Amino acid sequence: MMSERICLLNDSFPPIIDGVANAVVNYATHIQAHHGHAVVMTPAHPEADDSGYAFPVVRYPSIDLRKQVGYMAGTPFSPEIARYLQENPVDLLHTHCPVASTILARSVRHIANAPVVFTYHTKFDIDIAKAVRSKLLQEGAIKALVQNIAACDEVWVVSRGAGENLRSLGYTGDYLVMPNGVDVPRGRVSEEAIAAATADYDLPAGVPVFLFVGRMMWYKGIRIILDALAALREKGVDFRMVFIGKGSDEQEIRDYAAQQGLNDRCFFTGAIYDRDVIRAWYCRGDLFLFPSTFDTNGLVVREAAACGLASVLVRGSCAAEDVTEDENGFLIEENADSLCARLETLVQRPDAMHTVGENAMAQLYLSWQDSVANAFARYQVVIDRYKSGAYDSHDKLPDEVYARAGEWMNALQRAGSLGEKLQEGAGQVLEQTRQTIEQTIERTKQTAEDAIERTKQSAEDAIERTRQSAEKKLEQTLQKGEDRAQHAYEVFWEQMDRYL
Repeated sequence: MMSERICLLNDSFPPIIDGVANAVVNYATHIQAHHGHAVVMTPAHPEADDSGYAFPVVRYPSIDLRKQVGYMAGTPFSPEIARYLQENPVDLLHTHCPVASTILARSVRHIANAPVVFTYHTKFDIDIAKAVRSKLLQEGAIKALVQNIAACDEVWVVSRGAGENLRSLGYTGDYLVMPNGVDVPRGRVSEEAIAAATADYDLPAGVPVFLFVGRMMWYKGIRIILDALAALREKGVDFRMVFIGKGSDEQEIRDYAAQQGLNDRCFFTGAIYDRDVIRAWYCRGDLFLFPSTFDTNGLVVREAAACGLASVLVRGSCAAEDVTEDENGFLIEENADSLCARLETLVQRPDAMHTVGENAMAQLYLSWQDSVANAFARYQVVIDRYKSGAYDSHDKLPDEVYARAGEWMNALQRAGSLGEKLQEGAGQVLEQTRQTIEQTIERTKQTAEDAIERTKQSAEDAIERTRQSAEKKLEQTLQKGEDRAQHAYEVFWEQMDRYL
């Protein structure tokens, strides 16, 4: 068994839960259990408890932006990370977010002397557009992300559609499709487990149950679901709809469901973190509704498939990439009318829903164990190529900047690990430096005061000279005026004498 040590980096990690955080947890878990050694590097979180993991989790300083964006923003230039990598060498750095995590990976690449792999999980242009209104700032942010991604030694995408999206952002390099797996076992749970998980909700026998699992965000296609269900209700079709998850649009979504008159048959469970309970809900559902064109992989579709639950997906979406219509899934156009028509037909064909669900279990399911095994095999290729010099030397200006940042981090960690004797000597140097600075300040102060006094005296002398000169000139002017006046007076009386 290979024993490579893989460093996984991501901007989110439990207690912050999202699809990419879940992917990193599974990567680390299966690497540690079946292949080599894993370490996770992620921003610090005040509520984090990493003691239960079989692999080390190294956290670096962060800024709390949970109220603004729901995440901790990592500050990736951390001497502690440099120290850790000096003491615990790794063979490969695998980053899963193109922001702080990839900046950190690029910064420590020369310290670790290891290649960097990046996986593109999410359509970041949509997240950027939601967070930044200025078109110019959006373009700048996307350009920075693409440059960050292009600086990695190898780029992976979780689906063909994810690769196309990355291309649309301006990325021109190569990439490999490396699909994620799911952590839901293949097969159904017991009827008792289903009953226990769903007991608090009105789910009559014989009434079809539609299910959605994911972040409560409008861009997940939830408006299409609610509009289609409102139309279906108007047609007199009975059903139940269950939304599992949370998100920043949740209250708006709940309000909209109420406006559509769906409160009696549309339920919101909030976030459910118990994977066994999630699995029970998948087993209780009759159809999984996922009309999202945002998701690059649609892991929830594979989770549903693991439990024999067929999905209704938008034709051409990333989530529908491996779906054959009416064989292992159902396809619609990206609008409520198409979804309503599809549901109206399918609720009359429960056997077809069951058969397609069974096919999805057999054809779409991919476990995390198999997914990580594929990734780890590729790790070995990347490591060998890096050692042979097959990748770029990363001597371009941005890479050089990050490399210098990494050296700075390394220097700081070395300074931080000095022994007491060296620290004492450094303290003496600091004290001498402080005294020298104080003496210099005092001399500078005295010099400045002398200069001010000289300047003051010079100014006073100049003012006095100017005053005297002005008085002299004024006196001369007045004398000239008096002489002219006397002359004029004399001329006047000479002329007057002729008439007297």
